[in-house]
Parts: sequence; structure tokens; C-alpha cells
Amino acid sequence: MINDITIAGRLVGPGHKPFIIAEMSGNHNQSLERALAIVDAAAAAGADAIKLQTYTADTMTLPGAFTIEDENSLWKGRELYDLYKEAYTPWEWHQPIFERAKTHGMIAFSSPFDETAVDFLEELGAPVYKIASFENTDHPLLRKVAATGKPVIMSTGAATVQEVAEGVQVLREAGCKELILLKCTSTYPSTPENTNLLTIPHMRELYNVQVGLSDHTMGVGAAVAAVALGATVIEKHFTLCRADGGVDSAFSLEPEELKMLVVESERAWLAMGHVQYGVQKAEEKSRLFKRSVYAAKDIKAGEPFTKENIRVIRPGLGLAPKHYEELLGKPAATNIKAGTPLTWDMV
Repeated sequence: MINDITIAGRLVGPGHKPFIIAEMSGNHNQSLERALAIVDAAAAAGADAIKLQTYTADTMTLPGAFTIEDENSLWKGRELYDLYKEAYTPWEWHQPIFERAKTHGMIAFSSPFDETAVDFLEELGAPVYKIASFENTDHPLLRKVAATGKPVIMSTGAATVQEVAEGVQVLREAGCKELILLKCTSTYPSTPENTNLLTIPHMRELYNVQVGLSDHTMGVGAAVAAVALGATVIEKHFTLCRADGGVDSAFSLEPEELKMLVVESERAWLAMGHVQYGVQKAEEKSRLFKRSVYAAKDIKAGEPFTKENIRVIRPGLGLAPKHYEELLGKPAATNIKAGTPLTWDMV
């Protein structure tokens, strides 16, 4: 049995509507005013949480260490250090962002990228930690996060089965009692073809934990489908307007799309229900509109029933259609007017 997890008073689990995380990432475009507006917009759209990333360019890499050459990358030609310098969220912004989220009743938390970030987030009272895909093999960081005793959400992108298993083991041995894994494809954007949502129920069985989706595809279709496969958490990058630009804007949802995700993912969750056969209470009145056997013409007592004088039509007030062939050739027991539903005492 998969247990519920409590995150800042919010129950997350199969018995509750999906937990929707709006990932701000670098979409603030180095403006605190814009960052706060993103929080406001995420809350208005119905997101449960806003997520930041806590790092600096210097905690991630070194100047001149690497330049992105991949022809398919959104960031081709950018030096990694400069990209992180543009995308990072200044640490002094975290507190006002956390406070703004709190005014909306929304949870704020972050992905730490080194141990100093964990210490900083502990000072802010972060209620949960997210391990990003590229950090899921950083065992010292995993141990540091697990030692806080807070719930952990870990993405599984760009990792082998063994690496994910090792990460789960390290977290558990270091004290993590509440863990959620996110199926993730670490391409930006991702395509539906490489999202492989069927991994979600398999991963849940493999590790006996809740599983969600960190989704980099365009739109909300993959995320809604993930909920139908049992995802309890959905994380999507979020911005005010893709046309405003920003390091992650190309694969981020806009406010109306995030609102659609919140609404449609809850509908998908509600629609899953349970295994059900037979007539539901809600359907009982609709049974009236099933078909049954009626007199299609006036029939005199003793006259046999034929294909010309009886028909299977709506509504379902007469004998069931399965008796139609059985009735043919049998005599009427009484006079029957056209439009009368047949019953056994008329045969």
C-alpha cells in the first residue's frame, strides 16, 4: 500500500487530487517583481506549490568549463557558467517569494544544488525538498537533504535503473521516510514519444513509493494522461508569457494553460474511480431509454406476433429485446393497441 505524504499540511497521495507544482526556474528573467508576479499567477491558476532552484553559477560550475554545442539545444553556443548566472534565483529573493506564496495559501519550496543551499533553505523553513534529475546521483547532497527529515521529491531523468535504485537507497538509509519519485525525461523540451508514461505504474511497484511526472512536453496532455496512470504529483515549468523570453520559457506553461492543467488533471483523477460493472445509481434513470418489444400495429387476441406487428424500439418499458425471436409466432392473449409495450401476460 502506498501511504499519503503530508507537505505543509497538504495530503499528497492516490486518494487526493494531483499535487500541482509550478516550476519558476529562471523565468523571472532576473526581476524580483516578475518573480512575485509569477507566484501570484500560479496561485490564481490553482497550483498547489511554487518551486525555485537554489544555486549560484559558482556552486554549479566554473567559468570556461563547458560550452553547449548540441545543435538541438535551446541553449546552443551558451557557456554553462553564463547560462547559470542568467538563470539563477538570487538567494535574497527566496524569503519574499516564500512569503508571497504563503499569503496565497500556496506552498513554496526549492531544489538545492549543493549542501550550502540546503542549509540556507532550512533557515527559511522549507517544508519539502526537490532533487533535480542532474543531482540524483550526488549522494552527499542526497544524504544532506535526507538528514533534514523533510519529505523528498526526486526526479529520475538521465539516470539508469541502478542509479535511481542507489539514490533511493541512499535517501532511505540517511533518514528519508517520505519519498516521491518523478518520471522525467531530461530533454528541453521533451516530446510525447520520449515521455514513456507507462513507466509510472512500473516505478511505483518497483520502489513502493508514490510516483509523479516532471513534464517538459508542450501543453498538458502528457500530464493529464500521467494522472490516469496513477501520478500523484505533476511538475511543470511556468511563466507569465512565453513571448517574454527567458532560459526556460519555450517549454513553460502560461497562466491559462496552468489553470487548464489544474482542472483537467483533477478531472482525470476523479474519473479513474474504481473497477465498476453493472448499473450505477447515476445510470438508473437512463435505463428507461434502452429498447424493448412494442406492438407496431393493432393486434387482435389469437393473432400471432410477426415481424410486421411487433418491433424493438425505445423506451424500455416492455419485454427485453432478447425475447423478440421467442415471441414470433406466439398468439396474442388479448387485443393489443399499436404503441403498447408487450408484457408476458399479453402472450
